[in-house]
Parts: sequence; C-alpha cells; structure tokens
Amino acid sequence: MTETIRSLAAGTISRRAAMLGLGAGAGLLAMPRIGRAQDDTIRIGFPTPLTGPFSAEAKDQVRSAELAVKLVNDKGGVAGRKVELLVRDDKLNAGEAATRTLELIEKDKVHAVVGALSSAVQLAVNEVTRARGVLYVSISQSDTINEATDFSRFTFHEALNPHMTTAAVAQHSFTKGAKVAYLAADYAYGHEMLRGFKRAQDAIGAESVGEILHPFGAADYSTFMPRLLSLRPDILCICNFGRDQANAIKQAVDFGVKDQMRIVVPVLLHNQRLAIGPDAFEGVVGGANYYWGLEQSIPSAKAFNDAFRAANDGAVPTDYGAYGFTGISALLLAMQAAGGPETDKVVAALEGLKYDVAKGPQSYRKCDHQSVQSVLVLESKKQADMANDADLFTVLKAEPASEDVLRSCAELGLPA
Repeated sequence: MTETIRSLAAGTISRRAAMLGLGAGAGLLAMPRIGRAQDDTIRIGFPTPLTGPFSAEAKDQVRSAELAVKLVNDKGGVAGRKVELLVRDDKLNAGEAATRTLELIEKDKVHAVVGALSSAVQLAVNEVTRARGVLYVSISQSDTINEATDFSRFTFHEALNPHMTTAAVAQHSFTKGAKVAYLAADYAYGHEMLRGFKRAQDAIGAESVGEILHPFGAADYSTFMPRLLSLRPDILCICNFGRDQANAIKQAVDFGVKDQMRIVVPVLLHNQRLAIGPDAFEGVVGGANYYWGLEQSIPSAKAFNDAFRAANDGAVPTDYGAYGFTGISALLLAMQAAGGPETDKVVAALEGLKYDVAKGPQSYRKCDHQSVQSVLVLESKKQADMANDADLFTVLKAEPASEDVLRSCAELGLPA
C-alpha cells in the first residue's frame, strides 16, 4: 500500500521511476512501434484496479466494457473480425500498471489499450503506450494527460477532466462572496480538482478560507473536522475519490458539518452513495459524466441501460462504469470506420468521430483528443424522495457538450 500511495501522490516522477525499474530507461521513448502478426481477433487491453479502494468503480467499468464488446460481436464484430477484451488488474499502482501494459503490448499483441482509474496510473499507462505507438483511450479524470508534457497523437481522453467538472459544479454551487473551505486528497486527483475549483471560485468571486490535504486511503477524518468547522465556510468542497469520499462525507455528517455548511464534491459517486446510504449524502452536490436517469430524455441512454440491465440481472450502469462503455464503443466505432485496427487509420477516424452511444453527442477535440461531452450536476436525494433503490440523484443541470468549457489548446501547450 505504501508504494501505491507514493505512486498516486508523486504523479509524473513515480511513473517515470517505474519505467526505469522495468528496465526501459531512456531508450523506451525511442522504441519502434510493435509489429503484430495478422490474425482474425482484435484485442483490446484493459488495465484497471480490480483490487484496492477503487475496485467497485473498476469492476463497473469492466462490466460496461464487456457489454460494449458483446454488442459489437453480436453484430459480427469490427470489419468482420471478433473483438476480445483483455482485462488486467493494475492494483492502483503506477509501476504495476506499466508492467501489465507492457505485457499486453508485447505478449498479448493488443491493438489498443483502454482503461486505468487514477490520474497517476493512467499517465504511467500512457507513457508506455505512446512510447510503443499504441493507441490509448483513458477513462479516468485527468487534466495532465491533455497537456503537452504527456499528450501524444496516440492518446485519447474519454473521461471528463477536472477543469470541466469543477467549473460546472462551481457554477451551480458557488456564489459571489461565498466562503469556501477545501478537504482534498494529497495526490494527483485531489490536487487537480482543488486547482479546478479555485480557478472557478476566482471567476465567480467566491473566497477561499482554507484548504486541508489528507492522505490517500485515510480511514479517520476526525482530526480534520474541528479545523474545517473553525474556518466557518459556507461551502465545504471534499475532493477525493472511492472509499475516501464515503468515509469523509460520513464523518463530516457525524461531526455536524452539514448543519453549518453545504457539502460539495467534484464527482458524486454512485457506488459510494450506495455504500453509506441516503442520510449522509442527502443534499450533497457534485458532478458526473453519466446517470442512468438520463434515459428519460436521451434515447442512447435508454438503449445502454436496457442492454446493461439485460446483462446484469436488472442492475443499472454507474457513472464511472459508463466510461468503460463509451470508451470502448468510441474506439470500436473508429475501428469500424477505419476498416480494422491499423493505428494510424484509427487515430484519424477517432479525430473525426461524432458519436452518441450513451449520453448524447460526443466528439474528440483534435488538438488534445479530449472528449467533448455533457457535464451533469447532481444532488443526492433524501430517502423520502426516492422512487426506488436506484433513484439516487436529481439532475440539477446538464451542461451541453461544448469546446468552450475546455482550456484552450494554447494553455495546454499544444497547437490549435
């Protein structure tokens, strides 16, 4: 666990150290693209943290990715070729993710990689894939992966990014003059969400009254709560993920925080809301890429939900789970348009792709390959307002897909 925490906290340094530990060294970045023998199967690598504190979200991503593959195979595959999903446990560790990705490329001869569920871990996967000229579709939030230091022509980012997410949430939750305190996980995800909220806060005219960083995987937040209460904010932004979100919100409620301030999170997680029930989460506001309730107004969401229910005993897909479906589906649509998995043709097809597979229109911006898509702002319902066990959230706002909400290409260090 110590190595995992260091990898998550250190970001770029740890993943590059992981490369060196694998014996890749400086020569890795100069490696030629991998040649593959022709066969009938298109292989997609899927590293994700099946074990660890993000395992619930990771397993949902696998279920949704498997569904996307099944639906395509049921229709005859891609250009007449069946598709195979090769899932590997990256254990939420940058070095492990790099190792598994190298194996997928060199041993399993995958044609592309999709996955990873952490800012630092996805950057480690991206470093391996771009060095080998293998297409990678990331399905976890990150601002860094779109920036010039980490971006490559083989890199596509299907997930929302912290800039998009925090801007949408802040626009609905912050007001001019509001006092905001922050509790953020001390690794890349927490830092990027904190940066995004503070940028949005400044534009709105809200005021930061303090920020506290907590270690990844913290079980006890009791030492932080008196300090946060003493800041007397109007809003408490809790910027963490997975079990950390559930633990932090539950303990904040136990300390009476909700009696004195509103709780806001960058990403309101379906699984964590289920884990601790409606009472602790009641009234908490946050962002999301997907909510199954979109089926009431978006036909592709209804089709996705129905297929997922049929394959998973009536269960509905979750927010982060949906990334597995949209990421794989977009890739396979591009491969179909390209007539197969040849990398250069698929890259060109993805850059021009307009797709609607689960949540309305999406496309990839050409300069940084960020998926342009809607951003949802949700509020957790109280028990009395829930129609059924899956009726968790109210959609307060759905920001439509627009490049206007992204950082400019010039700010990312990329040509327009």
